[in-house]
Amino acid sequence: MMPRRAQSNVWLFDLDNTLHNASHHAFKALNVSMSDYIVEHLGLARAEADALRARYWHRYGATLLGLTRHHGVDVHHFLAETHRLPGLEDSLHGHAHDLAALRRLPGRKFVLTNAPLAYALRVLGQLGLLHEFEAVIGFEQMRMFGRHRPKPDARMLRWLAAQLKVSPGRCVLVEDTLMHQKSARAVGMRTIWVQRWVRQASRSAGVDARLGRRPAYVDQRVHGLAELLRRPLA
Repeated sequence: MMPRRAQSNVWLFDLDNTLHNASHHAFKALNVSMSDYIVEHLGLARAEADALRARYWHRYGATLLGLTRHHGVDVHHFLAETHRLPGLEDSLHGHAHDLAALRRLPGRKFVLTNAPLAYALRVLGQLGLLHEFEAVIGFEQMRMFGRHRPKPDARMLRWLAAQLKVSPGRCVLVEDTLMHQKSARAVGMRTIWVQRWVRQASRSAGVDARLGRRPAYVDQRVHGLAELLRRPLA
């Protein structure tokens, strides 16, 4: 029997490298398209654009936040231009056991992604998961007081729990990105670090030592989503 609390969980699933292997193709294509956008619209050289893209991601958790705050880039134009990604559907793949486990997992399920909504719907539709979630919350929907506040913004996470009419303690953020989990834990949410796809990417780069350690703000470290059924949070 699944513990009663697990049956009442509100699951907040990240998309890229959590529900599918974004490192295989999508991230590489997105990095190129974002740098292309910066080159064209900010007039920087390619090396400068790559450095700026990475710097804003590390500073804000989303490259677009830095571009809007410091360069006046239009959110909707940037998202539309950088996420065209022709041929994306042909490159997508998840893991059959993960996807089957997701369908059996009790509780309310949402996607919470810093990607734009149209991209998220595209990916979930191709994976056959679109109808497994109560709602998909993309970058555009994470907006408070006139400003976009994507993950890891703690204010947005508190606001989201209030919108869902649940306490943060009932929410479980399932993610591959530690900075997002740290914020979620700070507001009282529980956290699960999914490592299947990031571990594969790290092995190919020869840098997977940190994946063997579980930070204090991570409640569980799992390889894949099937472990959510075998090792439910109390």
